[in-house]
Amino acid sequence: MKRRMIVIIVILLLFAALLIWTLWANRALVLTEIEVSSPELDSAFDGFKIAHVSDLHNAEFGDANAELLELIAGAEPDIIAVTGDLIDSRHTDVDAAVRFIAGASKIAPVYYVTGNHESRLDFDAIEPLLTEAGAVVLRNEAVYIERGGSRLELAGIDDPAFIRTGESASVRAEAELEGLLDSDCYTVLLAHRPELIETYAGAGAELTLSGHAHGGQVRLPLIGALYAPGQGFFPDYTAGLYTVDGAALVVSRGLGNSLIPLRFNNRPELVLVTLRSGD
Repeated sequence: MKRRMIVIIVILLLFAALLIWTLWANRALVLTEIEVSSPELDSAFDGFKIAHVSDLHNAEFGDANAELLELIAGAEPDIIAVTGDLIDSRHTDVDAAVRFIAGASKIAPVYYVTGNHESRLDFDAIEPLLTEAGAVVLRNEAVYIERGGSRLELAGIDDPAFIRTGESASVRAEAELEGLLDSDCYTVLLAHRPELIETYAGAGAELTLSGHAHGGQVRLPLIGALYAPGQGFFPDYTAGLYTVDGAALVVSRGLGNSLIPLRFNNRPELVLVTLRSGD
């Protein structure tokens, strides 16, 4: 009996330790640095840095996201890319989203694309608030960034959920991308869903920044991500750098949570992408 009691106490202590670690890890921001090299990138953009923010879902790290903004500022990015689900449709706080954009735009120019959660809201009313706060909202649009006499195309598309038809997400994304990307210069595409990388690559995107997968929500040792929306169990694209059909894809594990309130072995991350000219 005494031995059984000891075993039970040990199990309870281990469970409590695991729970405390999980709760801590869900609030402990981490900076993930990734370099993307390409011979297509002009040398003027060698070292160009992009802070990649995704899936904040109205989460706040510190008062008015002070901790997150401090982490972004410390990374010294040239631009900040927000790849959707800044606002959560289940516990919506537009003011929190606007405050984050206002704070981020004081650090570097902010470029924003929508996610599937924004498609469930009245985004036509929200968009002007984000623009006024300092974001350049790219809705199937592209802009050019100039540096040293050269330029880079930065394009962004709405989440396919904004197109309310019965067609597949890939077909809808393909329609959004038609004629959008410039083949004469290096193109960075902001698009919420990573599982559509073959569509993005086929349209001419040299680099795509995405989120949506939440890192698989649960990441198991030796196995990796457990589940991601649009990809199902044991998904292919959940975190880090991938190369598909000659194009690069960087997927952020994201920052906040939505339907599932906790992550496991999957800390919220800010991704810093540094572009390099060359192979």
